[in-house]
Amino acid sequence: MKIGSDGGREDPALPNDNAPFATLPVRPTDRVVRAGCLALAALWQALGLREAAGTMRHYLSATGAPYRIDADRILALPPVHRAVDTQLSRWLTEAPELPGTYEADSTWRGVLINRTADTDLWLALRGIQYRLTGTVRVTERGPTVAAYRFHVHKSWNFDRGENEYGIPFTPFARLHETGLAREFTVTGETSPVTARASVEAGDH
Repeated sequence: MKIGSDGGREDPALPNDNAPFATLPVRPTDRVVRAGCLALAALWQALGLREAAGTMRHYLSATGAPYRIDADRILALPPVHRAVDTQLSRWLTEAPELPGTYEADSTWRGVLINRTADTDLWLALRGIQYRLTGTVRVTERGPTVAAYRFHVHKSWNFDRGENEYGIPFTPFARLHETGLAREFTVTGETSPVTARASVEAGDH
């Protein structure tokens, strides 16, 4: 088994209780919600919240095509950075003592993006699944994370029955269920990132 894999998941997709795409009849209120979402996307664009506007418009396009996100920008967010640091520290503590180069893989894990970290990405994503893949090099001086990649995945955005700040997601989920919009997968990954060389706290 690769270093750091325990406790994560091999599959990044998470289940939900939403009905399949375009299986429910369209109601007049669904069209009102869709019109409101179009206006909201335009407002976000005017406010400079380009990722939020982009993901909303992509949802309303109903293509279901994958959406690429800037993984470097996500990695720089404090809550994500802390989660990644925790996994890198784990890689180092779990590394064998025998000198050599070992593969490491966090498998998929979740992290929330809050409004204070980045309003644009919070509106666009609210949370992601992430995975770190890389290598740990062990020498007589101890273990070092040689490099790693940060991978991002999000399967859908609106969970039926969920809410945030008192705003219910069911009306937005219905757009997918009625075919007026379509959920999509968000993906992204960084180039290899050089990490710190010890278990002690520090930036990477």
